[in-house]
Amino acid sequence: MNKVVDYAERLFLVLLSATFLHAILIRVTEHPYVLLLAISETLPVILIIIRRPGEMLMKPYPFILALLGTSAPLLVRPSPGGFTLIPETLVIFLMSFGVALNVAAKLSLWRSFGLAPANRGIRAGGPYRFVRHPMYLGYFLTQLGFLMANLSVGNVVKYLVTWTVQLLRIREEETFLLKDAGYRELARRVRFRLVPGIY
Repeated sequence: MNKVVDYAERLFLVLLSATFLHAILIRVTEHPYVLLLAISETLPVILIIIRRPGEMLMKPYPFILALLGTSAPLLVRPSPGGFTLIPETLVIFLMSFGVALNVAAKLSLWRSFGLAPANRGIRAGGPYRFVRHPMYLGYFLTQLGFLMANLSVGNVVKYLVTWTVQLLRIREEETFLLKDAGYRELARRVRFRLVPGIY
């Protein structure tokens, strides 16, 4: 059963990423920052394809959260008629910082990356020294930058769903990973889940 879910998850995300890239990359000459969003949202698909097996939590609720949290941001689109709230220079800075944090977190995990909560080995290096979920922080920053330049009702709704689901997903991952002594030690050393000094 694990293998069927694993392959179905990979296929679904590959197909969804292909439609996302098709819609987003046609705007790259107009707004080069969309490349940053493309990197941030599709890099997980590559890592899911090459990930190693591990003990996965196969309960429906955490699996649905993981799938929603990964697929909802692939539904956003550049909004030519939307509002831009901050200058494009600031958009690029915010998104670049988010992507850099995201990539650093993924490189620390490498083949341990996955969607549903799973223990493929505890990582404590790189950005995981500062917060326990730096990848999610990178997503939030990148997505916020994009939203500030492409404000529309549709994008706001999609990102509110995404961010709500991601916070619930963090809670589920923590519940699962805290069963591991190595993760409990990491949680003792790194106090904050997402934002230093806040959460």
